[in-house]
Amino acid sequence: MTSKQRAYLMSLAQKEQAIIHIGKSGITPELTKAVDEALAARELVKVGILQNCFDDPKELAVTLAERTSSQLIQIIGKKIVLYRQGKDDKRKIELPKAKKNQD
Repeated sequence: MTSKQRAYLMSLAQKEQAIIHIGKSGITPELTKAVDEALAARELVKVGILQNCFDDPKELAVTLAERTSSQLIQIIGKKIVLYRQGKDDKRKIELPKAKKNQD
């Protein structure tokens, strides 16, 4: 993913509210499944970390990205943004094209 594509996704995420929240239980199988389903439906998901969760946001973000096969786009404070490209026929977000190297 290029920096331009990442910046584009960050700008889209800025307008969105967190639709999933991590609480004191941390990352449970149910939470992972919910994030996975949200990524399948939306491609771009913002996850909020509640005040009663004392886990490190960076560790939570990396773990969640690994378990959902998604890309970590951004961590700001207690907000995590994840992206997973949808299947070709169900793609919702069109990323800017990556420039080809010119010789």
